[in-house]
Amino acid sequence: MVEFDYYEILELSRDASPEEIKKAYRKLALKYHPDRNPGDKEAEEKFKMINEAYQVLSDEEKRAIYDRYGKAGLDNQGFTHYSEMNTEDIMNDLNSIFESVFGAGFGGFGGFGGFTRKRRKYPLDAEVDIVLDFDEAAFGCKKEVEFEYKVACQECGGTGAENRELQTCDECGGRGQVQYRQGFMTFSQTCPKCDGTGQVVVKKCLTCEGKGYLVKKDTIEIDIPEGIDEGNRIRVSGRGNIDEAGRRGDLYIVIHVREDELFIRHEDDIYIEVPVFFTQAALGEKIQIPTPWGKETLELPIGVKDKQQFIFKNKGIPNVHTKKRGDLIAQVKIIYPTKLNDEQRELLYELQESFGFESVPHQKRFEGTFEKIKKWFS
Repeated sequence: MVEFDYYEILELSRDASPEEIKKAYRKLALKYHPDRNPGDKEAEEKFKMINEAYQVLSDEEKRAIYDRYGKAGLDNQGFTHYSEMNTEDIMNDLNSIFESVFGAGFGGFGGFGGFTRKRRKYPLDAEVDIVLDFDEAAFGCKKEVEFEYKVACQECGGTGAENRELQTCDECGGRGQVQYRQGFMTFSQTCPKCDGTGQVVVKKCLTCEGKGYLVKKDTIEIDIPEGIDEGNRIRVSGRGNIDEAGRRGDLYIVIHVREDELFIRHEDDIYIEVPVFFTQAALGEKIQIPTPWGKETLELPIGVKDKQQFIFKNKGIPNVHTKKRGDLIAQVKIIYPTKLNDEQRELLYELQESFGFESVPHQKRFEGTFEKIKKWFS
């Protein structure tokens, strides 16, 4: 893999705004575009690096991972570098990025050694979602995953056409692009009829019903690392879709985590609400609370407040990259009785009086205030 800094490639500082990133990309992408540098391999490689850098820095989540963990963090998230991709995948990827910034009117990349893009009917990479319990994500586990993948139809060679018979698209004349005028400007875009291939099916293949591929099922057992979180992805190399040339992509497993009845997770920290009866709050007590790693003692000070938090260092979830544990935050929830019998009421009055606290101390305190308020309206 080519080692380079994404910020340096785009000639940006690390605090660059999204607008600055896009502006820098537009400038450099036009400068090193293969159509402007025919036959220049160095410009071609530079163009690929610029696109890879933009792909990361323009994505808020990828940029955050890169800023914190570098390329190793992106690799753990299943990010594919251009140096790891085949030529056709690179062309498709660069086209989508370039067109998303400049618009379809700029056309495809004809300058890559005369390479003509051939649109695949499906991406090589496949994706499947799995759901984990809280403890499975926290501690890691082995998981059997069922998934589907596409394989090019052998009968039609992935064309979707019976006897592989295709004919030139009459919409674009086989160019894959159609042009239209708007005022004095001429624009081009991908032909909607042939999807940019320049050819159309004469008669649909009966085996794949014209799709060009068949769907198959498989099962794989994977190791879930401890600390994995909602939205994380695991890449399984070489278990994705298969094209007509026998190339196979990767399988991306997208993680979802069920909510726990007791713990609430925020990144690597976990929160637990601790119910405390009002007498315990007044007296101050030592109580046992659960953590994912066993019991811990929470020492309540006398007069603990509602929603007061107590932090237990390194009792949270291990970070999926660094393995450093987060914290456990115990938040107090004071519970008051909703009903009192006569005996309980009398005992509470006696307790209140034993502290020398009057039942209606506010009346004496607010006497002058009531008179003051009356004058506001007189």
